Parts: sequence; structure tokens; C-alpha cells
Amino acid sequence: MRVSGILSIYIGRSFLLSFGVVFVVFLGIIYMLDTIELLRRAANDAIGMGLILQMGLLKLPHMAQQAFPFAVLFGGMSAFWRLTRSSELVVARAAGVSAWQFLFPVLVVAFALGIVKIAAFSPLSSALLGRFDRMETQYFKGQSSLLSVSPTGLWLRQASDADQSVIHSQRVSIDGTNIRLDQVTIFINEGADKFYQRIDAKRADLEDGFWHLEGVTLTERDKEAPLILPEHWIATDITLNNINESFAPPETMSFWDLPAFIANLERAGFSALRHRMYFHSLLAAPLLLCAMVLIAATFTLKQSRRGNPTYVVVGGILTGFVLFFLSDVVAALGMRESIPVVMAAWTPSGVSTLLGLALVFHLEDG
Repeated sequence: MRVSGILSIYIGRSFLLSFGVVFVVFLGIIYMLDTIELLRRAANDAIGMGLILQMGLLKLPHMAQQAFPFAVLFGGMSAFWRLTRSSELVVARAAGVSAWQFLFPVLVVAFALGIVKIAAFSPLSSALLGRFDRMETQYFKGQSSLLSVSPTGLWLRQASDADQSVIHSQRVSIDGTNIRLDQVTIFINEGADKFYQRIDAKRADLEDGFWHLEGVTLTERDKEAPLILPEHWIATDITLNNINESFAPPETMSFWDLPAFIANLERAGFSALRHRMYFHSLLAAPLLLCAMVLIAATFTLKQSRRGNPTYVVVGGILTGFVLFFLSDVVAALGMRESIPVVMAAWTPSGVSTLLGLALVFHLEDG
């Protein structure tokens, strides 16, 4: 029997409404907890309540992305439970509609939500999270070193009370705790924007508290001829950890910008492992949301009108916990390169989908 379009629209709309309600509740809880945490961190700093609330809103879309699969899971449970309690699914099953037929519109809606999450929600989240990170760096961490990677190489800015320096390098090499820049150009400004000195060097090694430059050509503002030096040192408060932490986290990168950024990062000599992992996890989002629908169905389709909802709630919580644990373990293996990045990113979604399909097949045909 072919399920009618009216029934499909009705089931899909019921699921979408339940998802929306659960998602909004999750957002409210997340915003409240994040704001409390920011208030705790700002207890010893002169940061106003308005700024705290603004930072909480900026971070909220990023946290909402983490809650997306769980909102689909609990939204699906709520929708199927309500349809079962009202006997609507019972009537549909009696009329010959299989579980797969009334699950199909819900799977389509979940897949569409995954596409929206990737194409629209993720870029918005990354832009707002980038603003949040800059505000957090300014108001909570007090850092002043910024780094970016572009097709022209590595750009690094370091600042002190007396001057500011912009460092450009064609290539970066990292060996353990040592970092080397090749074909280096350093522009030193007095204050914010008054040019003072340019330094060109064949290479620069980051040592304890300074850059060690070799093959140096030093050009100063008030001198006509450049000065040629075999070696030169300039002070810095930058460390290798500062440089690694200064890279834009993958969460602050738009889905559409990630491929080019990954290519630039690897061309400059840095590892793009975290960014590739995040990119593939975004690609796997529609499949993961469909898996959440299948798992939600296994907890609710066989419940009677007078069934105990505790089973549904506990089952959903345990499923969410297991999925979260599995994702963390596999991601850790991927970050250690124990397994390929693609496998690490797609395994939680793939395993969840196969598990959901097996359970629904068992309930329907077993």
C-alpha cells in the first residue's frame, strides 16, 4: 500500500513541530548554563552584564549545533509517542501502512534539517563563534598575538607596549618543539601604524623568548643603505603553543571556507587534521540525524497507549550518552591518526544508522 501525501505531510509536520519545541528548550537550558559559566569567569574582571549576555548569545549557535542530533532524537520520540498515544499510528498500521512508510517523511525532514545545518546554520554559527572567541581573548585571556594562513604563506602579528610586528613567511616547518620559518619578512611599527624597520631573513628559528634570524637584511626608516647581518635576534613572547592555539579553530570556519583553508594550512607546512575531521563530521550530519530518527522509532513504535513513558525517556538518555561516548572515542583515535580521519568522522553516523536500521527491521519484520 502506498502511503498518502496527506498522511506523509501530517507525520512530517508533527515531527518538525516536536523537534522545534525540544530544540528551543535545549537552547534555553544551554544559554542559561553558558551565561552562568561566563558570570563565574568574569567574577574578578570588570565585565558588564550586557557583555556577558551578548557573549552567551554569540556562543549559542555553536552549542546548538552540538544539541542538534539530540533534539532530533527526543523530537522524534515525542512525535511518535504522541501519535501512538492518540492511536493514530495504530489506525495507520491497521490500514496496512508499514513502519517504513510513515518513517519515510520523517527521514526526509531529518535529512533536510541536516542539509540546512551544513549549508546555513554552520556558517552562521562559525561567524558568531569567531566573534565570541575574539571577545573571549580580549576580555578573559588578554592575548595579543594573532596568526593567519593564506595562499601567500604564514602571517603572524606580535605586539608589545612599544611596537607591533607583522611577520610573514613563505613556509613553516615544525619538528617536535622547534619551529622554523623560511623566507621571512618582518615589518616593525612604532605604536600602531608608524613604520620603523623592515627585516628580511632567509630563515628564523623560534627560541626561548626571541626569534633567531639568519641571513638578515635590515632596512630602517631613516637610513638609506640596508644593513647586512649574518645573524639577528628580536624579542618575542610567542611560543609554539601560542602559535598552535592561534590558528582559527575549525568551529570558527564556515563549511564553505574549510576546503580552501585546509589546503592553505597544509601548503604552509601545518597539520590540518582537526579541520579535516570537523569538515567530514559536518558532511556526516544528515546521515546522523536520520540515524536519530530510526533510533527514536525503536523506543516508541511498539509502545501501547498506556505504556510507561519512563522507558522512552531512559532509553533516549542512554542512547544519547552512548552516542556521545562513541563519538569522543572515535574522534580521539582519529586525532591520534590511529584510524583514518574519514573513518573517524563517519563512524558514529554510520554505526548509528546501521543500528537503527537493524532495530526497526527487527520491530517490523522480526
